[in-house]
Amino acid sequence: MDLSTLPKISNANNNQFLLLAGPCAIEGEEMALRIAEKIKSITDKLGIPFVFKGSFKKANRSRIDSFTGIGDEKALKILEKVGKTFEVPTVTDIHQHEDAEKAAQYVDVLQIPAFLVRQTDLVVAAGKTGKFVNLKKGQFMSPESMQFAVQKVKDSGNNNVWVTDRGAQFGYQDLVVDFRGIPAMQAFAPTILDITHSLQQPNQNSGVTGGRPESIETIARAGIAVGVDGLFLETHHDPKTAKSDGANMLDLQHLEKLLTNLTVLKTAVNSLS
Repeated sequence: MDLSTLPKISNANNNQFLLLAGPCAIEGEEMALRIAEKIKSITDKLGIPFVFKGSFKKANRSRIDSFTGIGDEKALKILEKVGKTFEVPTVTDIHQHEDAEKAAQYVDVLQIPAFLVRQTDLVVAAGKTGKFVNLKKGQFMSPESMQFAVQKVKDSGNNNVWVTDRGAQFGYQDLVVDFRGIPAMQAFAPTILDITHSLQQPNQNSGVTGGRPESIETIARAGIAVGVDGLFLETHHDPKTAKSDGANMLDLQHLEKLLTNLTVLKTAVNSLS
């Protein structure tokens, strides 16, 4: 996995997995800095290259009264502050092609949400910024079909592209990860596994997405075992009060144990190569 052109982690140990982690949404400066500081201290100790994740706005909500953000510029400036304070790259998702140029002024990686990954204008706009682009695989798409989204970024003159799997829709209210898709997608881009969104239970009658966070380590271990390039996870110091996706986020207090276990497994997997 070539990370040489990504700022601030150019010397990353590529024998280790990349970690994209942070809260679902930026709820405020204090919470973002608090979470970033904790993750950075753990990843520094374990030698894991780390990209801080936080959504500057949440456009895909089940209900109109769901939290969508604290204001675009305010949240983006917080992401910028996190990056500068802890000297880590940052990633946020964009929802309209106009967001690409705006967000690119503040973050290092632009993420395309799974529901929007076939939106050509959006993908091309992200690619044209020259930033790294992380394409979430649509729940409705086969792993092989993601090659066309990757090609859109490359045809925009940008080879800095990743794919992130976040499960496939199983019935109306569940997601399942098909681990055969990891090597399939690695044939055309470095591949990351989103271990928290893969455990969502969408389309609940309440209009609030559920989740199965007790299975986070199970999915993460399986991803490392099949050789995924990176892991994506959302974490919060108090998931039950999080304004978005609290049902499937990892409690921050459990992160160090999880990552410690995964680094041990990664070492074992590396020995088989």
